[in-house]
Amino acid sequence: MTDHKNSPRKTGKTAPSRRLELEYSLDAPCEKVWRAISIAEIRESWLPGANLRHAKPVQHIAGEEITYQMRDTAPPYLESTVTFRLIPTGDNSTQLRIIHDLTDARCAPAPKAANSNTPEMMRAA
Repeated sequence: MTDHKNSPRKTGKTAPSRRLELEYSLDAPCEKVWRAISIAEIRESWLPGANLRHAKPVQHIAGEEITYQMRDTAPPYLESTVTFRLIPTGDNSTQLRIIHDLTDARCAPAPKAANSNTPEMMRAA
């Protein structure tokens, strides 16, 4: 298993990440993994519908990628999307990439002013 996160910007400050990326190498063909993530009855065993905002996917590319909208079950009820991306790596092996993005507007960084609206500072004499 390899965990990937967004790399910090080169400004010296680390921006808080709103994305979590995980990669797994699975010993199963893509078709089998696709069924596990796309068929609701199978998906319920590892990702209950109560964790999803809608049981139907927001978007999908058959056999390759599927995205669900999620909503926390406890306050502050943040919203996010989770994307499952399949990459075949052999006859009976699959790379599963899980991309979890925080999409809730309440967590968006405040916009930066386009002008110089900063408090004025006095120079010491």
